[in-house]
Amino acid sequence: MSTATEQAPTAERVTPDHEVVVVGAGFGGIGTGIALQRQGIHDFVIVDKWDQVGGTWHANTYPGVAVDIPSFIYSYSYEQRGDWSRVFAPGEELRDYANEVAAKYGLRDKLRLNTTITSAVFDEVNSLWRLTTDGGQQITARYAVAAVGGLERPKMPDIPGIDDFGGTLMHTALWDHDVALAGKRVAVIGTGATSLQLVPAIVDETEHLTVFQRTPIWVFPKFDAAVGPVGRKLLSQRWLRSTIRLFGTVATEVGMSGMLAGPRWTTTLSRKLSEVPVRRWMRSQVDDPVVREKLIPRYGLGCKRPSMSNDYLRTFNRADVSLVTEGIECITKNGVRTADGVEHQVDVLICATGFKLWDKGSIPPFPVVGRGGVELGEFWDQNRFQSYQGVSVPGFPNMFTITGPYGFVLGSYLWMIEATSAHLSRAIAEAKRRGATVCEIRQEAHDEYFQKCLKRQERNFLFTPTCAGSNTYYLDHKGDSPFRPTTHGEMYWQNRHYDLDVYRYSAGSTLPVVGAAEVKENA
Repeated sequence: MSTATEQAPTAERVTPDHEVVVVGAGFGGIGTGIALQRQGIHDFVIVDKWDQVGGTWHANTYPGVAVDIPSFIYSYSYEQRGDWSRVFAPGEELRDYANEVAAKYGLRDKLRLNTTITSAVFDEVNSLWRLTTDGGQQITARYAVAAVGGLERPKMPDIPGIDDFGGTLMHTALWDHDVALAGKRVAVIGTGATSLQLVPAIVDETEHLTVFQRTPIWVFPKFDAAVGPVGRKLLSQRWLRSTIRLFGTVATEVGMSGMLAGPRWTTTLSRKLSEVPVRRWMRSQVDDPVVREKLIPRYGLGCKRPSMSNDYLRTFNRADVSLVTEGIECITKNGVRTADGVEHQVDVLICATGFKLWDKGSIPPFPVVGRGGVELGEFWDQNRFQSYQGVSVPGFPNMFTITGPYGFVLGSYLWMIEATSAHLSRAIAEAKRRGATVCEIRQEAHDEYFQKCLKRQERNFLFTPTCAGSNTYYLDHKGDSPFRPTTHGEMYWQNRHYDLDVYRYSAGSTLPVVGAAEVKENA
């Protein structure tokens, strides 16, 4: 276990700057702020490294960026909109939505932007968290909430020679709008959801576009359309928006979360029934039979997150687009050399290679040191990812996460935000009601939940041979699937109605080590 090397707790008693500090001003941070206010908690600050709210929708500005969940679902249930421009809203519109919600709920005065948190250390003497910023300042708070999403740390490919590339190199999450693609030979590494949006959006600009594919992706037709004046008029009716949202939620529940939560035989049957028409549609989009077969996945549907596009597959019918499936040997000064010895000349190299979702130190993207000097990333690395309902971990009192392990049910990220923010705000409010300064999940409650998740995962089809070769981010580096193997309905209910006594509340600074007899506990 690592120990804290800075910010050692002081012996003097101090009063924290805030009751709660929330790290992240994306949808998670905004949702947490609203949940805290609903519990009567108003002394909080929301810190973010960017100069605006919006999180990933502010950070990601690559051409074609858009949500891949219908906008009517990808929104707060209590703040639904009927004036989306499209069924699948573009990224800029989602950023504007985040700004509107933050303003409506009075969160602008709570923001501390352009501030990066570099570490968080629990002060056991004063029962508070000390967070250090990139400017060397310290923020203290009784409670800390990591509301930073998983799409935070761009993952560059580990390819020899990448630092020696003589052209322009960039990751889609760090898009440089000063780079002109017109008349350039452009290559894209990666064929995930980002690539599906990017490739059709830039192909008309480039002289030639080369796409390097390691693993093909299941592609569904995208039932997208502009929402015109008539549609917006109809959707101004709350009952209609709620009805559409309900049907969309049920469809997502069956199509996505059901795959991880249902018995293996039902998920296998549903996947097999879905694969036939999807595979047929994918083949119908590509003219060249050789290219067509290269684009069809050999792993089962659902082993990794599928995506939607009406244009991506058809892009490979163009003479100025190449699909390369040979493995990349190295990056050279002038391009990309593949395992067959061919060097592909490139002017601009774009990495659509995702994020360090389950990498050590990614959630959250800064060191978190709890009781006894234990660092959260080290703890997870040595003991597997685990947390109680994705929110709290024993040994890290007064610390909560929005996107912790075994908290996310596949579907709309906003559903999880509402559930986990309701969970943590309820726990903080209860601690205040009891006059406690420390709130920590009990080891036995955490372990029981963790074991239930692992037991349910045994029937998960992700661990079957059909998913071999999928390179899925549904599995972490230890081979676990740290997603919540349940339905959205169960997630919603459990996060709002858990027994408050699963947490241990203390009015003093002294807490026992995990598993020892409890002291100073309030009834």
